[in-house]
Amino acid sequence: MPLAPDINLKTIARGTPGFSGADLMNLVNEAALTAARRNKRMVTQAEFEEAKDKVMMGAERKSLVMTEEEKMLTAYHEGGHAIVGLNVIATDPIHKATIIPRGRALGMVMQLPERDKLSMSLEQMTSRLAIMMGGRVAEELVFGREKVTSGAASDIEQATRLARMMVTRWGLSEELGTVSYGENQDEVFLGMSVSRTQNASEATVQKIDSEIRRLVEEGYNQATKILTEKRADLEALAKGLLEFETLSGDEIIDLLKGKKPNRESVLEPTTPRTSAVPPAGKQRPRPDPDPGLEPQPQA
Repeated sequence: MPLAPDINLKTIARGTPGFSGADLMNLVNEAALTAARRNKRMVTQAEFEEAKDKVMMGAERKSLVMTEEEKMLTAYHEGGHAIVGLNVIATDPIHKATIIPRGRALGMVMQLPERDKLSMSLEQMTSRLAIMMGGRVAEELVFGREKVTSGAASDIEQATRLARMMVTRWGLSEELGTVSYGENQDEVFLGMSVSRTQNASEATVQKIDSEIRRLVEEGYNQATKILTEKRADLEALAKGLLEFETLSGDEIIDLLKGKKPNRESVLEPTTPRTSAVPPAGKQRPRPDPDPGLEPQPQA
């Protein structure tokens, strides 16, 4: 399979954690098929990115009809995640942002780690909480409290889960100390919890809930502060997503500096490829004889 010069195997590897050999083979085959459908002679990084999204999140939902208002809400929501991700203390670099619906998501912001991670610091956890709240905060700032949508449901769920782990497992709550409250909490059978063992008093459970809410609210407040200060960047990024639908991390940074993305490919010829075989039912055109030569009578 011929690869274009812009292929970055390190970026592909960072974006496919946990992929098996069969998953990687499926990714390569899908990228090759996408390039063939586009009449490209080489597989570029764009085909690998699209194939990765399709393998990980499902095919693009082209049949989904979104109104202009829904597109705008999605653009500001994902823009909020990206702007907060670019301004928090410690987080992975922004890889791309998109408002193309795939699977159950109407859009997403993807971050890729620069190296393998074995643990998370407190700075990274609090930064992650702020990023998760960025989408909801952006909706509230731009459209008002009454216009917020249910699009942040997954973000809120993930933020609550992370905050609970910080309090009950990792001992990061000053109020509760370095004590684990999650040991043997759930007994799982066939993937479903059939019993729950509570190893904390009612007063302690209330403190746990209070600390979880405090951590999530701190992330919300941090996201509000960042997006209020960077409102112009949020507007620019949302407009860019509405125009281009998908932006890479470098394109986002350039866009915030006032430079629009250049989507012209220099790797492929400008004229489409044509087949040497004429279409069925049509005759190959024959060259006209030279008008200066006339047939001569035979002797």
